[in-house]
Amino acid sequence: MMSKIILVTGASSGLGAATAQALAEAGHLTYAGMDAASGNAPIAAESDRAAGRHRPRPRPIAMDVADQRSVSAAVTEITAEAGRIDCVVHTMGPVPRGPIESFTPYQLAQIYDANVLSTQRVNRAVLPQMRERQDGLLVWVASGGGPTDEAPYLALHFEGVAVIGHLAASYAKELAGFGVEATAVVAGLVVPATGRRLRLVRPDDLDAAQAYEGRYPGLVDRVDAHLADQAVTAARLARTAQAVAAVVDSPKGTRPSRVTAVAPGDRPPGTGDGG
Repeated sequence: MMSKIILVTGASSGLGAATAQALAEAGHLTYAGMDAASGNAPIAAESDRAAGRHRPRPRPIAMDVADQRSVSAAVTEITAEAGRIDCVVHTMGPVPRGPIESFTPYQLAQIYDANVLSTQRVNRAVLPQMRERQDGLLVWVASGGGPTDEAPYLALHFEGVAVIGHLAASYAKELAGFGVEATAVVAGLVVPATGRRLRLVRPDDLDAAQAYEGRYPGLVDRVDAHLADQAVTAARLARTAQAVAAVVDSPKGTRPSRVTAVAPGDRPPGTGDGG
């Protein structure tokens, strides 16, 4: 297996950090994209030093996926240092939780940006060099694939997962003629983008949210309880990270457009709690 040069977005902690670490340990030169403004990068770097001084570690690189200039600068820096980028791994943003109506249009734009537009910024920065080399791989890592009717108040999250799946499949078809591949890796549970706890996006329209609480009393608490019950252990993070590493290490031409990293007992949150 040849070592690849890989960029992982959202890799300050949580699933992104676990994925970057797994790829580094698999022998790849891995760059961990971190938004320095979030304050997570120094914490993540110190945690890495404390956790494994003798393990291969990804190289941190400042990159705010919401800012095209930051994305372009990071891609330019990696290319200047390593010569190319063979693979990009996209991770999802925070999880929206609440009735759809109670999220404002501005919030929807932010959610869409975190899960879709951010990946497009990175793709447009790296794809020209991949197309020119006739080689490359795009990987989207989504958390918690499941039907929205089994996950009340998490519809926006699962719609984001669905969009990611469609993007990966469409990119796979369109890029095939250029020798570039695309895959979505979907975890069996809603796993956090940051740390071991889910970072939820709650609705700004409190009046609308309260109206739904009046109609379906206690439902939001039951959804939160299900999320809390799904302990996101290091093993579960590692399982998804290893699934990504397996896709990266698979021979070109054998990668499916979608891989599901599910363990026995994993199920979508909120199952059985209809309105």
